[in-house]
Amino acid sequence: MARQPALTEVATRNESETDKALAAPKDLRAYLQKLVEYDPRQLMVVEKEIDPIFEATAIVDQMRTDARYPNYPAVLFRRIKGSSIPLLINLQGTYERLALAIDSNLRGMVEEFGRRENSPIPVKRVDRSQAPVKEVVWKGADADVTKLPILRHQELDSGKYITSAVFILRDPKTGVQNAGIYRSMLHGKQELGFMTGAYQGGNYILVEHRERKQPMQVAMVIGHHPCLLLAGTTNPPGMGGELEVAGGLLQQPLEVVPAETVDLEVPARAEIVIEGVLDTNPENMREEGPFGEYPRYYTGVGPYPVIKVTAITMRRDPIYVDVFNASSEHSAIGGLARMGFLLNRARDVCPNVINVHLPISGVARNHAYISMKKVADGEPHLAAFNLMAYSPATKHVFIVDDDIDVTNEADVLWALATRFQADKDLVVINNSIGSRLNPPTYGYRRDEKGTLETKLIFDCTRPLSAGKFPVATRVPPDVKERMNPADYVRPLSEGDLAYLRGGK
Repeated sequence: MARQPALTEVATRNESETDKALAAPKDLRAYLQKLVEYDPRQLMVVEKEIDPIFEATAIVDQMRTDARYPNYPAVLFRRIKGSSIPLLINLQGTYERLALAIDSNLRGMVEEFGRRENSPIPVKRVDRSQAPVKEVVWKGADADVTKLPILRHQELDSGKYITSAVFILRDPKTGVQNAGIYRSMLHGKQELGFMTGAYQGGNYILVEHRERKQPMQVAMVIGHHPCLLLAGTTNPPGMGGELEVAGGLLQQPLEVVPAETVDLEVPARAEIVIEGVLDTNPENMREEGPFGEYPRYYTGVGPYPVIKVTAITMRRDPIYVDVFNASSEHSAIGGLARMGFLLNRARDVCPNVINVHLPISGVARNHAYISMKKVADGEPHLAAFNLMAYSPATKHVFIVDDDIDVTNEADVLWALATRFQADKDLVVINNSIGSRLNPPTYGYRRDEKGTLETKLIFDCTRPLSAGKFPVATRVPPDVKERMNPADYVRPLSEGDLAYLRGGK
């Protein structure tokens, strides 16, 4: 049986191949080629015409638990009813595919992300003749967003939503561009919603424009290398810097070009860019929501501003990229960026932290697993406190020893079961700030809805002061290293079945 190459093997090239890869601009098409070369089963295609209301997400949602699709693949829908543009969904649905985007694997991706995030690269300005996103330009009445294959995803979503757009805004104070991911409800042919959280960069920029009584220019980038989406979830110091972080993640400058109708620079190799002007007058806001959010509940309903679309630019044959909200794709995109950032923050106080993992089971926010080579009892609390300070949405932190693989949830739960005693290893923190989108958060009065949570720290490390702790069992690592199951294990043959039935 042929062995599938490991992610690290795919990322490994000889020196001349590496130089060539670094020179070639990275975008969605380059990543898809790399993904298919790694494992063609990671991307599936649907040829039949599909209704944008629920049908696409119904197919993808069923694949998540279908044994015939063990990699929970991305899906390219060639024909979405009402649009001539194909749709790609669930591309970022697993941490493994995100790891591939930064030339890493599941165990090494957080370390690699943290390293790249800390090494931003300035953008590279190119001429529009070098910008595929300028091949088709729609302006005025032609800039009709309903021509795009925008989906209605979950049963009670209030309408169709653009879920994958990286919004580019300009801070009026500093003039720098900020990039972030916000949900956008379809209101009409040239009207889109803009929903941002109170503590997100986009909201600070919106408030500043509102105080100046100025409209806010917007560019929505749809479809690029996954590193751009990942960068859109980061929080560089100060305002802006996300496009430079994208360059660091890509290991090359992100190419940008001036927009058509707004004073913003947009990624030149994007699939689609929607330009528009947001009305900052609070009296002109429109009701938005419900919408399935990351905790997998419908939250965040209220009046929000509306964007008037002024232009749409795209490649000649674009691919519309969608993020499946309230699914593992929704969680994973923000999860990797948070992990890389939080690993660096945990190491600020505990340099002996080995790894950080935000499991999909905890919606890549609410639960955090930290492994460390402990040198003092009580030290795990420092790492946990710092992580929660920088990640208010995290409510349960599990700290384990360095022999535990935090990317393996069963290992973490084994440490909880065999190294933890609640009377001495559990820390309870009342009235701590959390995420309002999480249903159980409460207000100053416990029976009111608000942003407060009760947080827990589970110290699952072996106590240093308790004498000799029993040694955990294991197969010799050097033997495991050379005994790759893929080199030995194969599917059952007809001969095997005959033997099991009693034949020879």
